Amino acid sequence: METINNKRLEYFEEQAKTRAKKRKKHSYYWNDITYFCNYFAHEGLSVLEIGCGTGELLNDIKGKRKVGIDFSPAMIEVAKGQFPAVEFHCMEAENITLNEKFDLIILSNLIGHLDDVQKVLESLQKFCHSRTKVIVTFHNYLWEPFLKLAEALGLKTPTDNLNWLGKNDLNNLLYISGFDVYRSTGRMILPFNIPLLAPLFNRYIAKLPFFRHFCMNQYSFAKPLPVDGGQEYSVSVVIPARNESGNIENAITRMPKLGNHTEIIFIEGNSTDDTWDAIQKIQQKYSPQYDIKVGQQKGKGKGDAVRVGFDMATCDILMILDADLTVPPEDLVKFYEAMASGKGDFINGSRLVYPMDKEAMRFLNLLGNKFFSLAFTWLLDRPFKDTLCGTKVIFRDDYSYLKRNRTFFGEFDPFGDYDLLFGAHKLNLKMVEIPIRYKERTYGTTNISRFKHGLLLLRMCAFAARKIKFI
Repeated sequence: METINNKRLEYFEEQAKTRAKKRKKHSYYWNDITYFCNYFAHEGLSVLEIGCGTGELLNDIKGKRKVGIDFSPAMIEVAKGQFPAVEFHCMEAENITLNEKFDLIILSNLIGHLDDVQKVLESLQKFCHSRTKVIVTFHNYLWEPFLKLAEALGLKTPTDNLNWLGKNDLNNLLYISGFDVYRSTGRMILPFNIPLLAPLFNRYIAKLPFFRHFCMNQYSFAKPLPVDGGQEYSVSVVIPARNESGNIENAITRMPKLGNHTEIIFIEGNSTDDTWDAIQKIQQKYSPQYDIKVGQQKGKGKGDAVRVGFDMATCDILMILDADLTVPPEDLVKFYEAMASGKGDFINGSRLVYPMDKEAMRFLNLLGNKFFSLAFTWLLDRPFKDTLCGTKVIFRDDYSYLKRNRTFFGEFDPFGDYDLLFGAHKLNLKMVEIPIRYKERTYGTTNISRFKHGLLLLRMCAFAARKIKFI
């Protein structure tokens, strides 16, 4: 085994001499990997890349701190010369001696060169906190004969790949190494920049059913598996309320204790009944027992109300509870426990699992929700059942980055559901759905227009396809 490792090191030491030049020559291929990883990164991250080579991907990735590891001294020497602002270390992937935890860990085209993949993946645990994300990129095993042919024809640099792992094999290795794989996808059918054909195949055809199985580059997204006895957090529950006067007191009296402190924030908006008066009276009545804040939105729509409430919030976790109470306040305990235990970074309620009360959702609304469920399952590369459930939960620090990045998707969602879903996807958050029993209203009528708002949601799906899928 030592002889094999020495030969591998000799190979990479020799490759280091021309690595930067060859990457530039094949920049179309390499830049796509960097672009896709960068899509899910932001400036506030600390980033570790294992097998960084000459450092191009790590230099281009967004982050406040970036550290690269490679076992080849020659590769690290070239990387330091090219990118002096990035921190590089010469270490074996199995024996990294750093003593810090990172927000994002990247292994790009490294898996094929490792003698013991499981050992390397297990070693990553000591560099992870509960919300660390891991991105692993690797070649689709279906491409092995084509890449071998490309090497023989001189179209690709010869490699010493030991492993050609399938997606299921790698995801299983991640799982037994202590990681939860929450998304898998692929990119690139045509690895050469052929005008017209490359954009057509790689941006569009590669994203379609059937064709997506033949993408050359595979991506697995993972985070550490949850552990028992998660951290205690404080919780802000934002309750947007328009014409919901009769539900305000029940929202308080039925609110469970969440985490080490629960903050309740009512945001009233453009009501034609006495909702605002009811909110103020309830605040005065229950202020000795509950931490209650109140506010009024200046804009329109639930999305605007939620943003006003989130901006007022001071706790670790942000929750939305619709004032119609069709999602029972008592169920918020389930959402808190999922977040606190590390099972998810963004929790969404699902009304489409349990049977509903007879009048809870009209038939056309139900059909629309099922359609958008299928659309989002395809858009987000993961099963997603109920995009329009009003109860959504996110960490406040994640929301702060989502808010800064909001211009990427625009601000035309009056409900706020898609704004949060799109933003959570781009932040690379693990999304989890919690089934709830959807109840009939006991007061008031719905503020949703089936046809007017349905057309708007279709427009947002088309917009999201351009911003999420066809990239």
